[in-house]
Order: sequence, then structure tokens, then C-alpha cells
Amino acid sequence: MSPDHHETHAHLATAVIALGSNLGDREATLARAVAALDALPESSILAVSSWHGTVALTLDGLDPAKPAYLNGVALLATRLDAYTLLDELLRIEVENGRDRSDPSAERWGDRTLDLDLIALDQLEIDSDVLQLPHPRAHERDFVLAPWLEVQPDAELTGHGLIAALLARLRSAADDPGGAA
Repeated sequence: MSPDHHETHAHLATAVIALGSNLGDREATLARAVAALDALPESSILAVSSWHGTVALTLDGLDPAKPAYLNGVALLATRLDAYTLLDELLRIEVENGRDRSDPSAERWGDRTLDLDLIALDQLEIDSDVLQLPHPRAHERDFVLAPWLEVQPDAELTGHGLIAALLARLRSAADDPGGAA
């Protein structure tokens, strides 16, 4: 049994964690985040995608005037429950300069580090603090492409195979008018 305060369960689950950074030394920040994930109790990194450069996504859509993001996905084997894992992700963000204290801060604004819990096996949660799978993962190339890279046969619960979701998303982007 782990001597720390983290809640664990007997089942070893695979967490899909999206990582992103668009401020500061992005690569160094992402490397620190991966190391911190690997150091979590009852957890170990299974795979990390390459880093994908992407245009910043804001509430108003893509904004090439904002600093570009580096995004990727990590697969984490863990015995931590979903809520404990979420708390750990938030702690790692803060340790890497993420400031969540300002209630007026722009949602989807610039950030040193963004860690999103995308999925935890096929677990489904819909609470005030956590939704699994992530409710917008199926709409985000910057999540699907790196996830596909590290887990080609992955499936997003309720949405289908990652490869098919990514192909559909890219097809729609190539044909925004939806012409037949």
C-alpha cells in the first residue's frame, strides 16, 4: 500500500492525458510535465507522442496572432482514481506556472501548461468538476492526432475509433462547405 494520501484502486487503468503549452520554454515545460506524471504514485508513463505545433484555439476560434502551442498526448498507467488524478494534473500545472487564481482570466487563454484528462479506460463521469471522456476531445485535431500516434487502435468511449474521428475531422476541415 502506498504511504501517501492518494486514493488508489486495485485496477490498473490507462489514462489519456493531453498536454499543451504556448508560453515560455514550451518543450522544457512539457518535458517537466511528463516527468511529473511519471513520478505520480501508483503510476508510470506508457508512451508519449511527439510534440505537434498548433495554432492557439480561443473562444473565438483559431487565432494565429496568439503564441503557437505545442501539444501532445501521454498514456499513463495508473491506479489513481479519476478525481485524484485530476487533482494531480492541476497541481502539476501550478508547479509549472499555471495561474488559475484569477476568475476573470480568459477561458482557453495563453498558458504555460495545460493538462487535460481525456479518458481513463472506458470510464464515464459527468460531474461538476470532471467529465470523462473529455467532452470536446472528439473535435480536437491537437488531441486526436498525437493520441493516434501512441495508440493507433484507440477508441474514445461514445464516439468511436480515434483514427475515424480524426479522418472525419480533417475531411470536414478540407471541405468546410460540406459539398457532396
